[in-house]
Amino acid sequence: MKVTAVDTILIRNVEPYRGGQYWLFIQLQTDEGITGLGERPTGHARNLDSQISLIRDLCEQFVIGNSPFEIERMWQTMYASRHDYRHPGLDMTPALSAIEMALWDIVGKAANQPIYNLLGGKMREQLRAYAYMPTEGIWEEPEKAGDIAIKLVEEGNTACKFDPFTPLFPQPRDFSLKTIRHVAKIFKAIRAAVGDELEIGIGTHGQFSTAVAIRVAKELEEFSPFWFEEPVPPENVDEMARVAAHTSIPIASGERLVTKFEFAELLKKQAAQIIQLDVGQCGGILESKKIASMAEAFYAMIAPHMYCGPVAAAAAVQLDTCSPNFLIQEYNGGGLHNDIFKEPIRFENGAITPPTGPGLGIELDEAVVKKRLA
Repeated sequence: MKVTAVDTILIRNVEPYRGGQYWLFIQLQTDEGITGLGERPTGHARNLDSQISLIRDLCEQFVIGNSPFEIERMWQTMYASRHDYRHPGLDMTPALSAIEMALWDIVGKAANQPIYNLLGGKMREQLRAYAYMPTEGIWEEPEKAGDIAIKLVEEGNTACKFDPFTPLFPQPRDFSLKTIRHVAKIFKAIRAAVGDELEIGIGTHGQFSTAVAIRVAKELEEFSPFWFEEPVPPENVDEMARVAAHTSIPIASGERLVTKFEFAELLKKQAAQIIQLDVGQCGGILESKKIASMAEAFYAMIAPHMYCGPVAAAAAVQLDTCSPNFLIQEYNGGGLHNDIFKEPIRFENGAITPPTGPGLGIELDEAVVKKRLA
């Protein structure tokens, strides 16, 4: 079997734009009629011409004409053959991830197996997932957070995350003691309403200086947060490690890191105990499996990032299912995420059910795709 062509599909998402205003999918064609799906997460990008050109360039040079089973060789060649590619970032590596997951989709379909069965097999029947806590009005009235938490628990959720400190940018920023203690009132209202029935992750975006991050952690420790996410900008791992050493709250990080090499530094320096790799950005499914295995050796857990479209989300589910150190999955589905597949990813009562179909276990609904083409 050989890869014969690559196609790109640009989708206009629907409001509230979960996973981005646009989704960029790729399809790899083979000479045996098997097609593989991949996705390059777009975030908030609007002009994706350069990314489409990069994906086509990579496929034409390094993928087309090769066996889709030679994933490791093609990945290493794409990663290292050009001098400028040897130091990847959040432009090149997501393109590489999209191609890699499409290759795995082909391999799984050819073997008539879900990808997780080719990477060690199913570890669990259900994947715990967390919701985002709606924050409208809770700053003005912290007790409202308790009512929202009750609703989340009634819907079957066991964990949530919210971003209590605003604005998000610029960063790092200082926050007053008054502001920090006001956030503590929100946590207190949640604990008073649902007790220990709901884990609460502190979502941040590297907003704090080291000193303020330590101060925030000290104030919120009594509520036993699920994690403290990116308390400082992720570029300086030593400073994140300094925060980790000053608090009992687990530090979570990784959504902006790429390849096993950056994650190795995060783990070696004990800067995070919860690894939020993004399968669609860090290098693909096999690279994510390597990162998860490294984390396992450090007794760290994975909680994959999922601000993306539904194909990259499906790739994360494959990783989760076969990873022994899986903790929880971010979930931003609903809306077009459900409509664009013939059989959507199943999310009920705070958990995702892994698909049993071959490859990624998904199939695009061509009629919906046609309506949403950008």
